[in-house]
Amino acid sequence: MTPLRALLDRRERVVLMGVLNCTPDSFSDGGMFGDEAAALTRAKALFAAGAAVIDVGAESTRPGSTPVSARDQIARLGGIIRAIAATGALVSIDTTQPEVAEFALGEGAVAVNTVSLEPAAELGAVAARHGAALVLMHSRGSMSDMVGFSVYADEGYRDVVAEVGREWSEAAGRALAAGLPRESLVLDPGLGFAKNAKQSVAICARLGELCALGFPVLVGPSRKSFLARVALPEGPLAPPDERLGGTIAAVLACVAKGAAIARVHDVAAVAQAIAVDEAIHGAPRGIDPGRRHA
Repeated sequence: MTPLRALLDRRERVVLMGVLNCTPDSFSDGGMFGDEAAALTRAKALFAAGAAVIDVGAESTRPGSTPVSARDQIARLGGIIRAIAATGALVSIDTTQPEVAEFALGEGAVAVNTVSLEPAAELGAVAARHGAALVLMHSRGSMSDMVGFSVYADEGYRDVVAEVGREWSEAAGRALAAGLPRESLVLDPGLGFAKNAKQSVAICARLGELCALGFPVLVGPSRKSFLARVALPEGPLAPPDERLGGTIAAVLACVAKGAAIARVHDVAAVAQAIAVDEAIHGAPRGIDPGRRHA
């Protein structure tokens, strides 16, 4: 059993995953945590605020971003993963590159978080060798193609939830065929990735259908542009650091539908919202008291 699976099995509420971008160009916090001292300080703050998992990335996945070589990603990471793991937090590596995943898992990461279905087999094999989890996110196309990508139009999907489920399941099959145990897989529907605001909202509203596939579901609505577009259908979008209200609303909605993990930047605020939501409803929502999500 992977450490992430063990955490999810014993959880009493949604698991929070804190975002740590060791990049110069991420859409929300690029350039803020590029050196190891700043990154470790941020990781400790996220952990103290309630993030059981720290998701470390060395390549921006914002729409329109350009790929970063495995060598450069590894250089950006340096010794930060080992340092974070020493604090007691679980660490996931946000990458699509098998070489980066190998490095990070060797440094103490316990999960690989990929924003593309394409390397499912390669990353599944890497994760299997290390006894690690694989968070497999649905998307279509590359990050550099994402600006103006055709599926941002409503007609890009006939039924976005059904198509996400089918395409994700096909990629999951490739990871399983590469040797990854079924219990090591996590489903991320890819909110905002090759999906417009209407499509992302539909996934949040119908998340239970994806949970029914039998895998723990991770959602990552944090600070994404679809939140601002829902609030203001026309005109300029609110900047990423002004999307906390939408982030919290989306997280609570997804938790109520069964999300097991929420990947967020603003851990303290989201943790507070979840605690209040639980107090109001008398119990954590989305968790069947008779069983635990994998």
